Amino acid sequence: MKKVLSIALAAMTCAVLMTACNQNYKKTANGLEYRFETTVADGQQPQAGDLLVGELVLRLENDTLFTNAGKPDRIFQVAERTMFKGDIQEGLLMMHVGDKAIFKIPADSIASFMGANQMPKQYQQGAGQSFYYEISLMDIVTKDELAQEQANYVKEMETRKENEAATLAKYIADNNITAKPTQSGLYIIVNEKGNGPKVAQGKMVTVNYTGRTVEGNMFDTSREADAKEGGIYMQGREYKPFSYTVGEQPMIKGWEEGLMGQAAGTKLTLVIPSEIGYGARGAGKDIQPYTSLVFNITIESVE
Repeated sequence: MKKVLSIALAAMTCAVLMTACNQNYKKTANGLEYRFETTVADGQQPQAGDLLVGELVLRLENDTLFTNAGKPDRIFQVAERTMFKGDIQEGLLMMHVGDKAIFKIPADSIASFMGANQMPKQYQQGAGQSFYYEISLMDIVTKDELAQEQANYVKEMETRKENEAATLAKYIADNNITAKPTQSGLYIIVNEKGNGPKVAQGKMVTVNYTGRTVEGNMFDTSREADAKEGGIYMQGREYKPFSYTVGEQPMIKGWEEGLMGQAAGTKLTLVIPSEIGYGARGAGKDIQPYTSLVFNITIESVE
């Protein structure tokens, strides 16, 4: 019995020792601490300028700050040079497709480079904390492939810019809109005129709204029913009227022009060309550059 227990204890000791060994980090000449959990020696390696695709878990000590585990995405572009001693860029160049590695970087080093005001709230200067980047590298988009993507994107945006006027004209014709555009190109269609106080500079305005592109894709709304109908409903979001003070909160030009002087109780539709919308930059993934927008708005109150 004692012999069996001794063997079991020895096995446990070996397991503990192996775990401890696995927790040890190696260090590069530049000071980056790292540990590879999986290595695929013949996998493709990144070069400066390449984009890495994979899974990332970022922790500050035991606090997880970011993770896309289970949803691989583009996570890093390899820089041409390291930014500070122990920078992760050196580690990225060590990886192969198929590798899983953890890189440990002193939080104070990152704070010195980025500025303490850019650090997460858990950061405590001088406390010896570390960031841990757990990376599973699944694919590489090369620098040349990225350049081709950019060229294709520029070409696509040029086409969108050229076609916007025709796309907008088709929307106006298909929806039998007879209102004439303002000098800026804005179409204001008053569906129901209110008789309350009018929107003016410095007034608090409360509205319900639904925004779509002229192609019909809904991108935002304050109305829960519309969100569900448009397939953009977000669990946990509070759907309610939106309030803002005119002139104090930046709004796109077409919105500001369309609401100015309108009375509380008014229901209107604004058709906004990109020039007075989000222009050449677009807005996130839902509003591409050179996209005309349609807002259905009810002015609930003006105070």
